[in-house]
Amino acid sequence: MTNFDERAKDWDSDPKKVERARAVAEAIRRTIPLSTNMTALEYGCGTGLLSFALQEDLGQITLADTSQGMLDVLSEKITASSVTNMHPVRLDLSSDPLPAEKYHITYSLMVLHHVHDARGILGRFYDVLEPHGYLVVADLDKEDGSFHTDGTTDVHKGFERNELKKWVEDAGFENVRFSTAYEIKKEVNGKKKSFPVFLMTAQKLPVRGAS
Repeated sequence: MTNFDERAKDWDSDPKKVERARAVAEAIRRTIPLSTNMTALEYGCGTGLLSFALQEDLGQITLADTSQGMLDVLSEKITASSVTNMHPVRLDLSSDPLPAEKYHITYSLMVLHHVHDARGILGRFYDVLEPHGYLVVADLDKEDGSFHTDGTTDVHKGFERNELKKWVEDAGFENVRFSTAYEIKKEVNGKKKSFPVFLMTAQKLPVRGAS
C-alpha cells in the first residue's frame, strides 16, 4: 500500500513529476481540440499538476481524488494562485454515486494502475461524459513489476495497449488511439530503466439510431 496522504506535502518537490505532467499536458493539447468552453474532470488529481498545466486551455475543471491530504495541498495551491476555474472534490468513482454533472473531457495521469477494478471504472468514465466527450488516460505500458520501488503492492503492472483498447471499446468508447507521451527513467537495482507512459484517447459518440 502507498499512503498518498503522507506523500502529499512533498509531491510537487519532485521535478520529475512536474516535468511528466507538463509533457502529458502537451501531448493532450496535440491530440484533443481543447477549448475554454469544455468542462473537465481530472480523476485521481493528486496535487493538480496536470490540471494546472491545462488550466488555461479548459473551462471549469473538477479535480477529484480519494486522498484528503492531496486535496488539502491542492486547495492551498488554488487559493495561492487565485485560479477561479479549478474545484477540488473528494470522490471515489469505484464506489461513490456518479456526479450529477456531465463533462466534455475526463483525464487521468498515472491513476488507472492504482484502480483495483480498472476495467470497471472505464464504464464510469463513460457515464460521466457528455456525448462526443473525450476520455484521456496516461499510464504505464506493461512492465515487469520493477517500477514501484516504494513497497506499493496494490497496483497493476502497467497495461498492454491492445488489451486496454478492448476494455475501452467494451465500455462503449470509439476512436481509441495510443501514443507515447513520456518516458520515466528510474534506477532499479543499480541499473537505469526506462518506463514508457502511453497517452490513450477515446471518444463517447452518440449511439447510432438514437434520437
